[in-house]
Amino acid sequence: MTKYIFVTGGVTSSLGKGIIAASLAKLLQARGFKVTIQKFDPYINIDPGTLNPYEHGECYVTEDGAETDLDLGHYERFLNVQTSRANNVTTGRIYSHVIEQEREGAYLGKTVQVVPHITDEIKRRMLLLGETGDYDIVITELGGTVGDIESLPFIEAVRQLRWELGTHDSVVIHLTLVPYLAAAGELKTKPTQHSVKTLLEYGVQPDVLVCRTEHKLNNDIRKKLALFCNVNLNAVVESIDASTIYDVPLNMLKEQLDKTVLAKLKLSTKSEPELDNWKAFLGRLKNPTNDVVIGVVGKYVELPDAYKSITEAFVHAGATNETRVKVNYIAAESINATNVGEKLKGLHGVLVAPGFGERGLDGKLETIRFIRENKIPFFGICLGMQCAVIEFGRHVLGLKDANSMEMDENTSAPVIHLMEEQKYVKDMGGTMRLGAFDCEIKKGTKAFQAYGKTKISERHRHRYEFNNSYLKQYEEAGMIASGLNPQNGLVEIVELKDHPFFVAGQFHPELKSTVVNPHPLFVSFVNAALTHKKSK
Repeated sequence: MTKYIFVTGGVTSSLGKGIIAASLAKLLQARGFKVTIQKFDPYINIDPGTLNPYEHGECYVTEDGAETDLDLGHYERFLNVQTSRANNVTTGRIYSHVIEQEREGAYLGKTVQVVPHITDEIKRRMLLLGETGDYDIVITELGGTVGDIESLPFIEAVRQLRWELGTHDSVVIHLTLVPYLAAAGELKTKPTQHSVKTLLEYGVQPDVLVCRTEHKLNNDIRKKLALFCNVNLNAVVESIDASTIYDVPLNMLKEQLDKTVLAKLKLSTKSEPELDNWKAFLGRLKNPTNDVVIGVVGKYVELPDAYKSITEAFVHAGATNETRVKVNYIAAESINATNVGEKLKGLHGVLVAPGFGERGLDGKLETIRFIRENKIPFFGICLGMQCAVIEFGRHVLGLKDANSMEMDENTSAPVIHLMEEQKYVKDMGGTMRLGAFDCEIKKGTKAFQAYGKTKISERHRHRYEFNNSYLKQYEEAGMIASGLNPQNGLVEIVELKDHPFFVAGQFHPELKSTVVNPHPLFVSFVNAALTHKKSK
């Protein structure tokens, strides 16, 4: 029978529920259990696909084409297991389903209410992955913090589920903050006590407290928290600030979080966790023999979470190359023809990031032109690839009006145009070309050198594509299509023949990079940056 773990948060947001959930899942997986994690978000949007990255950070796309919360990226990176649309549920999706059911007559004769209809649908979704029989343990992370009005139906659903599941089939972990007051010179437990009190008022007693802190918790603090929050002493877990998120599983192992949870679930601890590969990765990450500086030119650089998967892919690729990758975020709209050299000074490679809209486009084009002409390693993702195509069209092919129809519908040289299946789409949410699609790579190319094979699959999120009417013209001038979709001929990868490393993909390779399997394009790009640095 599947066991369930619920992770709630208190006091403040951004404490790292997703990292704690992923770390616990990693430890349980390393002990031989089949584990998955799901995220329940309290906002009304059906999914984060239409949210501005400044509002919500990156939109993470799963293999099956779901636009989801960025925490699913952490789940995949830690576990090296794919998630799906079933792993991310929002209030909007819950209400949408219940309203559709009501319109279809499923509740005829009944008044549709938050309790029981909304909470019943939440419970159904919480149990869905467990009912497949594929998992021993399902971890559910609840977005927001205890006390938020929008989170109440989720907490009530957890309360009901705990009663229905039985004593040893579920565990509630409450992540909270134990702040340090410098003026008083001590840690304060009162915020945690109040947070737990609020949770108790909703009928949920946490089994484990994970305490985010800047300083170590002494035994007196632990006893006080255990006594006034009504948990066992060994269930007060310290989560001290770490130098990297990849330290957190080992920190939780030292705190015996996994053993505490398994004991409460009445599950055998099986063998000790197998974490040799994880420790080896950390060893390479923390003891680099080289370093490089990579510039990421994008539209949302003020909020690094907007490019979270890219940042983490550089961590994985850097460790593989035993190289510390320092990422410099550069606002695309701050770059122009006169300052581009100064803006990119000291960089060993440049990635032009994905995005939507015209803002910052000129800065991206100036960046790519400078990189191309000065033989600096370049990596373009999604819009970054499209910008590379536009820049090449304008300055090499002489197509002065070369553009994307996203930016100029009436351009005389639409080298990037709207995909045929997108022409009649009106709804904005969940209608892009989403999820995994095949790509065939030409031998003898930089892409083939990176992947080491001709058939790959990558995840997409776009509406516009390379206009194949221009393909012959581009290839004759030296920009080759090294990767094509075998079904429709969509250009997936472009690269330059006479450049040390100039590769761009229409897909999002960062979404498939994990600790165990760093993405080959990122690994090759970091290696090219390292070679460029040495050549200078």
